[in-house]
Amino acid sequence: MLEWPDLVRPLPLTALAAGMIAVLVSASSNLPLFVQMFLALRLTPEQAVSSLTSMYLALAVLGAALCLVYRAPIILGWNTAGLAVLIAEGPRFTPGEAVGALLLAALTLTLLGLTGLFDLIARHLPPPLAAALLAGVLLPFVLRGMTAIPAAPVLLLPMLGAYLLGRALVPRWAVPLALLAGLGAAALTGALHPGSPQPAGHLSLIRPTFGAPAILAITVPSVLLAVASQHLPGLAILSASGYRHVPPRPLVALTGLAGLLAAPFGSVTLNLGAITAALCTGPDAHPDPRKRYIAGLSCAAGYLGLGLNAGALLGLASVFPAPLLQGLAGLALLGPLLVGREGTLVAEPRWREAALLTLVLTASGFTWLGLSAPLWGLGLGWGLAWLRGWRERPAG
Repeated sequence: MLEWPDLVRPLPLTALAAGMIAVLVSASSNLPLFVQMFLALRLTPEQAVSSLTSMYLALAVLGAALCLVYRAPIILGWNTAGLAVLIAEGPRFTPGEAVGALLLAALTLTLLGLTGLFDLIARHLPPPLAAALLAGVLLPFVLRGMTAIPAAPVLLLPMLGAYLLGRALVPRWAVPLALLAGLGAAALTGALHPGSPQPAGHLSLIRPTFGAPAILAITVPSVLLAVASQHLPGLAILSASGYRHVPPRPLVALTGLAGLLAAPFGSVTLNLGAITAALCTGPDAHPDPRKRYIAGLSCAAGYLGLGLNAGALLGLASVFPAPLLQGLAGLALLGPLLVGREGTLVAEPRWREAALLTLVLTASGFTWLGLSAPLWGLGLGWGLAWLRGWRERPAG
């Protein structure tokens, strides 16, 4: 149990800073994706603010509670690859259908945690295909970010240079540095468009509707990507950092439940953090592992601040030129894309070819027979691997 003296003692500055860095990196990296998602789903400004508010408040409350209960730096977040799925598939559906699909995704993740089926999926989902699915979802956004450079070189070349310099010298700050460079270039060239003051965060219900096409296109990929690209890496980071006492099932179930409560207000799928978790669980956050939970509390406090000021945050994004948002989104997704690509190269040969097929089909973005590209990629890639395994099976 947490004792009151723990709260009144001087707080470790490095742990506080680590949590705030995690918030800054995640927010600056994903804000362009949120803006694109809101446009794809055709959300009203009020609904877009509600989406950010509900997401950040859920992450803040649950994240702080888990850190205090388990005394561990449990960092929560959203499914970045899931944002990419919503951007790609969202124009096909109404806001209500998208919310209904996200509700079912959250319910599915909750049940996976409560029943222990999460462990079964974790054991049977082939890592090369999961990595290829992640890379295939993200690749089109990275390519679109790069192709935006000729359209606005004055804005994007300084941003690209800052990103490359940041990756070489201070990797965790690469995306924020790119954002600052892009904003500086936009300000100097008069490309910024100041908007009207935005309201604070607020909640607005979006009535969900349910349909098979939205479930296949949004729910299924969102669940698979949450498990493969967020929960499994997040749990691995906690375990590798020495927090093996934290049980996986409650984390999966509770983040799913938080997403279930927040989804009617427009929130995306919630899950464990992965990249941001690495910023808060290692020695850089604090030499004493018992003190690193404070980094998690700091991160939760940052999320709370963003949730209460979601309108201002979204208003800030509206002043960015469109090429700047597109380029920043592409740079921000390079890291997760690299993780996915590397995961497809370490497998045995039959899985490498299957992973390549999964990646290419997923990145193509085509939809046929009501099934989206991620489902075709995963299904046909898995089928190819099975056929190759069957053919290579020794006779007798």
